[in-house]
Amino acid sequence: MNSLKVIYEDNHIIVVEKMPNIPSQSDKTGDIDMLTIIKQYLKEKYNKPGNVYLGLVHRLDRPVGGVMIFAKTSKAAARLSEQVRDKVFKKEYLAIVDGKLEEKSGTLENYLLKNEKTNTSKIVKENTSNAKFAKLDYEVLKYQEDINLSLLKIILHTGRHHQIRVQLSGMGHSICGDQKYGTRGRGKQISLWAYKLQIEHPITKELMTFTDLPEEIGPWVILKDTKIM
Repeated sequence: MNSLKVIYEDNHIIVVEKMPNIPSQSDKTGDIDMLTIIKQYLKEKYNKPGNVYLGLVHRLDRPVGGVMIFAKTSKAAARLSEQVRDKVFKKEYLAIVDGKLEEKSGTLENYLLKNEKTNTSKIVKENTSNAKFAKLDYEVLKYQEDINLSLLKIILHTGRHHQIRVQLSGMGHSICGDQKYGTRGRGKQISLWAYKLQIEHPITKELMTFTDLPEEIGPWVILKDTKIM
């Protein structure tokens, strides 16, 4: 079984680190996925016979790593899904992008259109049929001149398909290692990480924040001596 980093666990929820290139749930590749890994972990830890319930509340793109939360009961799953809809559920990301940004912080607002055949999205005009509004805030945490890369903190206001990747690429600062939307020459692993997750506990209603940072390898060495709040 794949090793699993558990960040938090109680009777209702389990918070884990999703490693890059592992699907959130099973897909047509048939590769091992997070749902299967965690179900196996729970089955072994608690000696559970038969099927283990585990609710998928949100997803991360396959190449992206970071914090994910899963529900251990159907009640917790329903309440967390409600928080996603009501925007109580908050996610923050770290991204390493090409170049130096003109502004230290800003907001990106675009309309995105998904192409189902190519599994890509692109920025289009507002009145384009089937286009969806996308909004994010970014803040530059660090610029490293010798490698011409910037470390950004991203707060999502909408959850569109490939949103962060498309919007940053659209402003001329594609994510390091993004094979679909930019810099192929910067390695094959995208430098995008879901590092913070905030929820209301589905039962106790306590406000909870979970954080997880990637290993300082490859482009992520930019994290060294950087304060991440």
